[in-house]
Amino acid sequence: MLTHLTFSPAPFASTCRNKTQFKVFAEKFPSFLPKEVENIKDPFARKLAAKIERLPVHVNFSESCIMSSVVKPLKPSKTSPVVLLHGFDSSCLEWRCTYPLLEEAGLETWAVDILGWGFSDLERLPPCNVTSKREHFYQLWKTYIKRPMILVGPSLGAAVAVDFAVNHPEAVENLVFIDASVYAEGTGNSAKLPNIIAYAGVYLLKSIPVRLYASILALNHTSFSTIIDWTNIGRLHCLYPWWEDATVSFMVSGGYNVSTQIEQVKQKTLIIWGEDDQIISSKLAVRLHCELPNAIIRQIPDCGHLPHVEKPSSVAKLIVEFIQENSILEPQLVSQR
Repeated sequence: MLTHLTFSPAPFASTCRNKTQFKVFAEKFPSFLPKEVENIKDPFARKLAAKIERLPVHVNFSESCIMSSVVKPLKPSKTSPVVLLHGFDSSCLEWRCTYPLLEEAGLETWAVDILGWGFSDLERLPPCNVTSKREHFYQLWKTYIKRPMILVGPSLGAAVAVDFAVNHPEAVENLVFIDASVYAEGTGNSAKLPNIIAYAGVYLLKSIPVRLYASILALNHTSFSTIIDWTNIGRLHCLYPWWEDATVSFMVSGGYNVSTQIEQVKQKTLIIWGEDDQIISSKLAVRLHCELPNAIIRQIPDCGHLPHVEKPSSVAKLIVEFIQENSILEPQLVSQR
């Protein structure tokens, strides 16, 4: 049970978004990361990248275990673990600015790469459809995390969280959604494309111009030099030789379609939304708030699609307050029985 949490925004958090010049520190990176990690300038990304490790996860759809990339907490805690997912075709490095703030607040914090994305070893390529992603995450949780968690899903990560919470409710205590992409009907026509066209589309997806354009859309009032560096961070995992195969596997499988599962989510949910999101309409935030049986919604002003990147202090504060409020309510409810 969570009883004591403190939150004081660290000085670096307020500057994470607007830095235009970075001092590059000599970090010792894991050998399995692409060598291009050395070119990353953002000191927060470099620091988090240095903490990534691979853990063996045994799954029922592969004869060999999957060496799965995560950032583990510094030490176990009596608090409910906070587990951070990421968005579509991204990695745990999305959390470079918010992760340290959650740790400083006393939370046991994990950042997990979803199967098929991030920095796991997929040389022996497993299927990367929704069922496999769910099974992989469940086995990782069952083996290492082991306790009901506060599951945090930004963008498509919210769809991953919905699917997981409905299928494994025993593993999820509460949910946090950030600019949630939960109303898309899977990967649409991509599921019907011939493989050669699917591979051509995926190859384009990792190109710098496409990634740069996506970053410009997603981020609000961020300098161009910062966007370039963050684009390189966002496509770092695409440099693995198996990335294209894994992404095509997901695209042709049909992807996530969780709109009919939303009303089955029983956990209390915090919805966080950037007021200036240019990718997902705030009308869908209102719809999601209405359809979830037990949810509260909070908006972050002057913020785009990635509040945990743009406004890490605000996101961390909202998550800490959400956990504090629920930890205070539970003993009261027990005492009234």
